[in-house]
Amino acid sequence: MNIEVIGKISSKGQVTIPKKIRDLLGTDIIKFKVEDNVIKIEPIEDVAGSLSKYAKKGVSFEQERQISWEKRGEKYI
Repeated sequence: MNIEVIGKISSKGQVTIPKKIRDLLGTDIIKFKVEDNVIKIEPIEDVAGSLSKYAKKGVSFEQERQISWEKRGEKYI
């Protein structure tokens, strides 16, 4: 399906994506790309793992919590 809509950028730099297009995308998370002076909007359906490159490897949540408590305790010793 091809849809073309003209919109306006608000004074705050915001653009409203028409409901018909939002429904077509099927998500509320999108990615903006600029290629050759053309703005492209792509739906992002699954964000699971999108922060994995920032995650610490090899440390469980429980270990991280214990380290945090120990560091906090050192502050008051």
